[in-house]
Amino acid sequence: MNAIELVRAIPKAELHIHIEGSLEPELIFSLAQRNGVALPYPSVQALREAYAFTDLQSFLDIYYAGASVLLHEADFFDMAWAYFQRAHADRVRHAELFFDPQTHTARGVPVGTVIAGLRRACERAQAELGISSELILCFLRHLSEEAAFATLEDALPYREHFIGVGLDSSEVGHPPSKFSRVFARCRELGLRIVAHAGEEGPPAYIWEALKDLKVERIDHGVRCLEDPALVAELARRRVPLTVCPLSNLKLCVVNDLRDHPMKRLLDAGLCATVNSDDPAYFGGYLNANFEQTVQALGLSRDDVIALARNSIEASFVSEARRVELLAELAAVAAA
Repeated sequence: MNAIELVRAIPKAELHIHIEGSLEPELIFSLAQRNGVALPYPSVQALREAYAFTDLQSFLDIYYAGASVLLHEADFFDMAWAYFQRAHADRVRHAELFFDPQTHTARGVPVGTVIAGLRRACERAQAELGISSELILCFLRHLSEEAAFATLEDALPYREHFIGVGLDSSEVGHPPSKFSRVFARCRELGLRIVAHAGEEGPPAYIWEALKDLKVERIDHGVRCLEDPALVAELARRRVPLTVCPLSNLKLCVVNDLRDHPMKRLLDAGLCATVNSDDPAYFGGYLNANFEQTVQALGLSRDDVIALARNSIEASFVSEARRVELLAELAAVAAA
């Protein structure tokens, strides 16, 4: 198998997927009709044509508009189940789904409704597709830390249904340290800790995520290469980076995929992984991110295997599940 064939065959984990960002225009229109929600776009095609983003904020504006159709448990189930079916086709064997309660509670949708719909899809994915999964609750960083505390309290009755917390939304001007107290509380509760840093924000934000939030993974992290001391620290501690190549291209973090830092991250000894971020908006699910990055950067079979292995090792699965997935990977890679 060449590198592209290997991408399509190997088992892998997806660790950076915003489930609201998997909401395809067709499903947005279907849910809008079902729920009586008026959309500011006359057609699916008009909505797709609006996906010409210049930066993170221009994407977020349309992302939140799309999420407005999500009102009932069935809506969240349908969205997540559609993602799992695509993930299954891409040989995703484990997925850790980010979800944004504040996007929905601000519209009067209870956090329990959000979690119940997503959890039901996770259970079906395990039963019918053999995909294990976890939910990670994300705080919106453009809102206050007080709002994050309130969201955490709202979600605690459903604590058994999510494994960790993250930090997403507009990065610039909202450093991780803004949320140091709420993340300290999350650590006390035994939640796993991740955060977006170093996508549009500077390397200093990655340092803050490590020191102030004590994250276990950095989501994105591509700007770490601007700080050699930071690269050395990330490599020494084997802190995973959940990198999203097509997202970086679509949001103009890089202007050409041939300029993407993925190969440099691997060559620096970092635990980089490939993920799709918001695939409905950024032009591809996991294998599309893998394949286009392999083609643009000339990645080798060994690079592909390393990226898949990194994803499994960086996941929050049980040790037994990790051993199982690594054995699957080794068997396919050796074939």
